[in-house]
Parts: sequence; C-alpha cells; structure tokens
Amino acid sequence: MMSDAVVIGAGLGGLAAAITLAGRGVGVTLVEAADGPGGKAGEACVDGVCFDTGPSVLTLPSLFRDLLADAGLDLDAIVTLTRPDPAFRYLWPDGTELLVHQELAATEASVRDSLGGGAAAEFAAFMAYSKRIWDAAAPYFVLAAAPSVRGMASLGLGGIAALRDIDAFRTMQGALEARVRSPYLRDVFARFATYNGSDPRKAPATLHCIAHVEMGLGSFGVKGGIHRLPEALAQAARELGVQVRYGAPVEAIELAGGQVRAVRLRGGERLPTQRVVANPDVAHTVLDLLPEGSRSGVRADGPRSTSGYTAVFRARRRAGPRFAHTALFPATYAHEFRDLFDRGLPPEQPTVYLCDQAVAHGREGWKTGDPLFAMANAPAEPADGQASAAVMGLLAGTLRERLLQAGLIAAGDPVVWERTPRGLAERFPRSRGSLYGAASNSMFSAFQRPPNRLRRPEGLYLAGGSAHPGGGMPLCLQSGRLAADAVLQDLGGAR
Repeated sequence: MMSDAVVIGAGLGGLAAAITLAGRGVGVTLVEAADGPGGKAGEACVDGVCFDTGPSVLTLPSLFRDLLADAGLDLDAIVTLTRPDPAFRYLWPDGTELLVHQELAATEASVRDSLGGGAAAEFAAFMAYSKRIWDAAAPYFVLAAAPSVRGMASLGLGGIAALRDIDAFRTMQGALEARVRSPYLRDVFARFATYNGSDPRKAPATLHCIAHVEMGLGSFGVKGGIHRLPEALAQAARELGVQVRYGAPVEAIELAGGQVRAVRLRGGERLPTQRVVANPDVAHTVLDLLPEGSRSGVRADGPRSTSGYTAVFRARRRAGPRFAHTALFPATYAHEFRDLFDRGLPPEQPTVYLCDQAVAHGREGWKTGDPLFAMANAPAEPADGQASAAVMGLLAGTLRERLLQAGLIAAGDPVVWERTPRGLAERFPRSRGSLYGAASNSMFSAFQRPPNRLRRPEGLYLAGGSAHPGGGMPLCLQSGRLAADAVLQDLGGAR
C-alpha cells in the first residue's frame, strides 16, 4: 500500500514533519533506524537512572507550541516546562563569577555586581542590538523557506533593510570588538557561536541573535529530561495516525524518471511513495540513500561545524547552591577557536560546559549521586576518519581536571557514559560527528544551507540540522515543519 509520504528519521525534524502532515490529513509512515525517537536528543540509562545525552537547554518553546497547536494539540498538556533560576553560571580562572537569570533586568543587575556599571551598560546595549537582529532575521532566515541572495534582493528596500539590520557584513568578533569592551562579556557573547558549532572570527554577526533567543526570550528545562520532548512528539504523531516504525533502517530511496517512487528498508521491504522527507544528515541522504549518479544539486562536502566530547558523571551531592548550567572559561578563550578551526585539534584549555540534570530538568539520580552532563568542544572527525584516540583522551582528562579544580565533582566520581566525535559519527552516518551540519563561517552561510524542498529528484524534501534553517532543537523542529509545508504545497494544500 502506498503512503502519501514517508518520513525517514525520528529526530525532531522528522517528528515535526510527520505531525504537520498528519495534522492536515496526509497519510504518513515514519521509519527510524534506532529503537526510539529523538536522534541527537537521546537518552541513556545506567543502574536504573536515565539521563539526557544530547541537548540540555530548550529555547523557543513557542515553535513547539505552534507546531502542536496547528495539529490540534497542546504542548503544555504533554510536557511540563521549567525555568530554573539562575539559568547559567559563568566562571573564569581568576575567580570572576557571573550569574545569568531568566529576566534581563536581573541579569543586568548581576553584570553590574560582578563586572561593574560600565559592563552593565554594555550588556544592556548589546542585548538591545541582539534583539534587533532577531526581529529582522527570524522572518527571513528561520520562519520562512530557505532564502536566496536573489530572493532577498527581490524584496527591494525591505530586503536591503533586513540585511542591514542583521549585521551580515561583520563577523561576530568584529561586532564584539566594536560594541563590548569587557573581556568577560566578550567571552559570554562569543560562546554563542558554539551553539551552532561556528568560529566567531568568521561567522556573521547575525548569529549574535542567539543571545536574545537564550537570555532575552528565556531558557527552559523539560521536567523529566529533554528526551521527554521527542518522546511526547512521537506519541502525538501516533495519535494523529502516523505509522511509526522503529528498528527500520533505510537502505535506499528509489527513483524512476527523476521522481521518488519508494523507500527501501534494510532487508528489502519497499514502502511505495512519491513524497519522502529525509531527516538524516543531508550528506547521508544524497550520497548513500539516493541511487549512484543522482544529481540532487546539494553540496554535501562543505566545512563541518564542531563536534564535542561528552560525558556523564555520577557525582556525589555537594553542600551549597547548585546551578542548572555552568560554563568554565579558560584564561584566553580565543585560543579555543584557534585550536578548533586553525589547528583542527581539541582545545588545549577547553571551555567546559556542565548541566546538573537534577536542577535543570528534575532528573532523579542514584542514591549515591546525580547525573552531571559535561561537554568540551572538539573538531568534527577528519574526512579520512584518522582522528587520534590519544588526543581525545587528553581532552577527557583535561575536562575532568577542570571540573575537579572548580569543585564541581569529587576525585572519585566516575564517568558512567561518554561519547567522542567518532562515536557520534558512527551513530549518525556521514555526519563526521558534527553536531550542527555545515559550519556558519561565512556571511553567505544562510544562503548555502540545503533547502527543504529539492528541485531534483522530484518528491524529496530535507529536514534536520544540516538543512535550512540550521542546527539546534528549535531550528531542527522548524526545518521539519518547513519541509512538510513544501509537501503540502505540492499536494495541493489541506486534505
């Protein structure tokens, strides 16, 4: 029996596409190679305690809410969002500490207390600048179909004004040097480049909108863990009539006459269809799943965003205040980007991110401690796959030492789970362990991401972090929604 549409992959993009299509009466089959939903928003369990192994902060919950509302569902009825406060704690080797709160006024007061009145004024001005970028960029580069330079030019004065307001012709570093003198605030704002795995020395200043998204619009937790979100979306898809099949890896997308005809699963089973939404890494879709010699017009070999070494500690409970999210900066943050992007190596002195999952998401721990998720940035796997295990071992040791020095773990706290870029690459084919697809290290990056609808082959649509509008949970979700909108347009709209 032919499906109206087949969605490959139960990551957030695939789930969003399935929900959008099924909510409009389209018959959907969703196939996923793993034994459950989530993709990179995964979960692992050790000794009866489960913890998130991927994203640890939720932003832009309005996109999730709107997705479900359009399908007649209520986000708040299926998951409980939390807003831990303080939201973030930033620490530097000289003992400086900065707390970021859920309200901008409280954060500005915190900046004043920690860094002085001049820094507080810079913070307020920069956040206003960040909001202007988001307000100008979101309609064209997030909420709408993939933009093109020609398309922006066709908008006339409106398009030109948008390009001006998003500060597309400066780098993130250039904008920081022009607007911020406090070295501590420069570190905080430069760190947002890592939210899509890019280099602030090259990435467009447009990415400074991320500061507004997280600190202006708020950062959220999900009660029970981030993984509850894809689980809830998968359940919503099933309730809308989507046939969800786990343990069903795809072997090929079959074509005839330049048109999608079927999805073939490993083992030979065929799912006839003329519409496929592919949520895997775009390179895997076009290089592995399409027939050899197919011309998709998609560049699949571009520079990759960063990866990371991630670990979960079983950490003994400590006296004193605990924070949902902590970032430990090195003495010279600029060296991290030199190591990652110029040398292609893990940082000698990495920034270490830590999520206390009990505080951030209400995750339950063991009798002897709680799950602490830690991460340090690392390059994506080289194209030849020859990354050094010894180098990654050094990064793991440095991460542990930094946490010990900060008093955030104890000497005997064990690592109960870890993953290197190579492990991530093995889990997600052709990704090379990249967390966010292509790097955004050019002012033209937004115009170069693969669109959600391909011109050829006819009937193939792309979702996920390696397609428009980019990586990160809300953008992955939006990519699936945009891909589904393109399917609906081609099907003639609502059923």
